Amino acid sequence: MEKTMQLQQVEEREIRNARGGRALFLILLGFALCVAGYVGCGICFSKGMAAAGAILVVGSSIALTVFFILLGGLHILKPKEALVLTLFGRYYGTIKKPGFYFTNPFVSGMRPGVREAVNPEAGQAGNLGQILSVSSGKVSVPVNKKISTKVMTLNNDRQKVNDALGNPVIIGAVVIWNVENPTKAVMNVEDYREYLSIQCDSTIRNIARLYPYDIAEADADEKTLRGSSQEIAARMRGELQEKVEEAGLRVNEVRITHLAYAEEVAAAMLQRQQAAAIIAARQKIVEGAVSMVKMAIHQLSEEEVVVLDEERKAAMVSNMLVVLCGNKDPQPVVNSGSIY
Repeated sequence: MEKTMQLQQVEEREIRNARGGRALFLILLGFALCVAGYVGCGICFSKGMAAAGAILVVGSSIALTVFFILLGGLHILKPKEALVLTLFGRYYGTIKKPGFYFTNPFVSGMRPGVREAVNPEAGQAGNLGQILSVSSGKVSVPVNKKISTKVMTLNNDRQKVNDALGNPVIIGAVVIWNVENPTKAVMNVEDYREYLSIQCDSTIRNIARLYPYDIAEADADEKTLRGSSQEIAARMRGELQEKVEEAGLRVNEVRITHLAYAEEVAAAMLQRQQAAAIIAARQKIVEGAVSMVKMAIHQLSEEEVVVLDEERKAAMVSNMLVVLCGNKDPQPVVNSGSIY
């Protein structure tokens, strides 16, 4: 509870006044004056005015140092980038719009963290990119202090979960997201990318266990992972958004990219689906055959084509059902005598 209250105390303060061009012009003008001061110093020493020359040297050196420090206050931001600044450990402000800015030269940009990778051979960087330092077999990869606010994609790895019926299911999802509040993304969590990935795993597991993978036809109104993927993905998005709100992230969309039974039950579930399909097909065939037999007997009796007693009707029904419901083509048998 105390942690939540501390996080809410940090309010984002956007820096809007872009004065980088004016500041750069003044700094360059100051460098020019410093060069002129060194030239004047040389002239003074050549004419025997050592005191004036010494004053020019000291003044130009101090001014040159100041102007070099002021260069640290220049910041360039591209579109869809943000920069969170701190001054002596305290939050200073956030630059969210592209442009050329000048701020306090003592401010520093915050970054979500420095990722370290264990190097099997000290001094070998592999393909980890540029190296800040290599020592004790660890390689520190630099992380850009500027935070991208572009729309990004998180391809969540496939994971095995149990559905509402306890069946193991392999499910994977992709998350479309972006950084909405750079200040929260940097100050509230250590690494907002890793935080989103972990919360995505937890959300998929929590939602998937509430629904069955598939259901029988009698319960067709119940939602399933296979038949209601869009509704379930929308619920995943809502729950994931609540979890990453404090990290300043916005979840635009969640899509289920992979859904299947686990290998240990896939064969059995396939047989069950095949059996259900065969039963449904047989049921349709029997319903159709019965209606055809009924129609044939009714028309024969109505048109008085032949008069059938109950025993003949039973024989006719049996023969027609065998012909209509059989898997193979029937072999006709011609009866030239009486059935009695």
